[in-house]
Amino acid sequence: MSRRALFFVAVFVAVVPAATLSHAQNPAPTPPMGWNSWDAYGLTIDEADYKANTAVLAGIKQYGWQYSVIDEGWYMENPFADHLLERKYLWDGNGILIPVESRFPSAKGGAGFKPLADWVHAQGLKFGIHIVRGIPRQVVEKNLPIAESSFHAEEAADKTSPCPWDEGNWGVKDNPAGQAYYDSMLKLYAGWGLDYIKVDCISDRPWRPTEIRQIAEAIKKTGRTIVLSLSPGPTAVENAAEVAKYSQLWRIADDHWDGWLMKHEAGAGEFPFGLRDAFDRLEKWAPYVKPGAWPDDDMLPIGSLTPHPGYGEPRQSRLTKDEEQTEFTLWAISRSPLILGANLTRLDDFTRSLITNQALLAINQHAVFSHPLKDLPAGFGNVRVWEAAPRTTLCTPRTYAFFNLDDKPVDLKFTWNDLVASRVGHCLISRAHNLSDGTDLKGIKPVEMTLPAHGSSIYTLMIGFSL
Repeated sequence: MSRRALFFVAVFVAVVPAATLSHAQNPAPTPPMGWNSWDAYGLTIDEADYKANTAVLAGIKQYGWQYSVIDEGWYMENPFADHLLERKYLWDGNGILIPVESRFPSAKGGAGFKPLADWVHAQGLKFGIHIVRGIPRQVVEKNLPIAESSFHAEEAADKTSPCPWDEGNWGVKDNPAGQAYYDSMLKLYAGWGLDYIKVDCISDRPWRPTEIRQIAEAIKKTGRTIVLSLSPGPTAVENAAEVAKYSQLWRIADDHWDGWLMKHEAGAGEFPFGLRDAFDRLEKWAPYVKPGAWPDDDMLPIGSLTPHPGYGEPRQSRLTKDEEQTEFTLWAISRSPLILGANLTRLDDFTRSLITNQALLAINQHAVFSHPLKDLPAGFGNVRVWEAAPRTTLCTPRTYAFFNLDDKPVDLKFTWNDLVASRVGHCLISRAHNLSDGTDLKGIKPVEMTLPAHGSSIYTLMIGFSL
């Protein structure tokens, strides 16, 4: 990045107020940034592939990337099987899922994920896993004892609340036995060195507030700082206060995949969720974004979605380069968590340029507010504009992202005063800096901008002083 671009990053970051809560009190003071195995590997990730991707993530950790998350299936001996029994879940004597040694050799001898988590920490990163909420049905059939309690699995299982799209687990009852089960689970996982846990089938389809609370309480009891991510979506907006009380990020949409407008599968609600629909969803949730509470529009299905993606055939992302840039820019300025889905070992140059754009990342990590504008100048048609800033006072740098939602290019002609006069008052707009290509526009000149179909552009305005 050029010195000029770094200057704009430094200016944006410098005006951010210092955090007032400790990391233990607020495990995610900024939107989490990391990588998750699902979009590229589905159920099939093994230790070698996980380490290879994590090593690439470590190579870009200076940009803020830090969480490396193993998604669903690490406890399955045969993840390629079609049916539950053939997949062969592995659990310990107390019914807690543990990694399969044939896929994760460092787990041998009952070590669990501790050696792997230690390796991740040695890379300067943080370790995460995915679980489906509940208790394995076969554990309940065996009625295994719950560790450090007098309870057994039958007492903890809620057979009235299975996951409707995953036949592996029963729900967990809101009773002492259920709490004891989650306590024992999180104690084991925290002992491995867990930093992040993604819990599925809990924030929608169905909404399970009791289990969210139980898991949050179990995390608290471990004494370890662990980020809690809830999935899938769409989480209902009326539940915003409750999910923010117990978790740090929660899904606001069903699984997001690599398409602009995607045809939803029969009987699957809004799955798969396309990029076009993300604009309306993120706008709906913008008022609820705050430090430690991040509405999550899902992972970024960009780059190489190989060798065994969680949806569809192995492929390079079907998003065009313009759409990839639009997606990453939208997630960045809306302050959605940034969780990469690509196979990082096959990272293409364009995707790498997006995920190492310090200026875009600074907006995501250091803005104190962001929202779409409503009162746009005439002629903007099907263009959306988002605003973000590192503080709320008038004479401060402000960033504006322009998104063309149309299927054809659009030409815009306006002045910055037309767009932002009501927001900056009488402060001087001295310069507009393009965060994508590093070019500058004089603030007083009319702007002529062409946005390609589904394309975007993003500028930071330097306000109140001249360079």
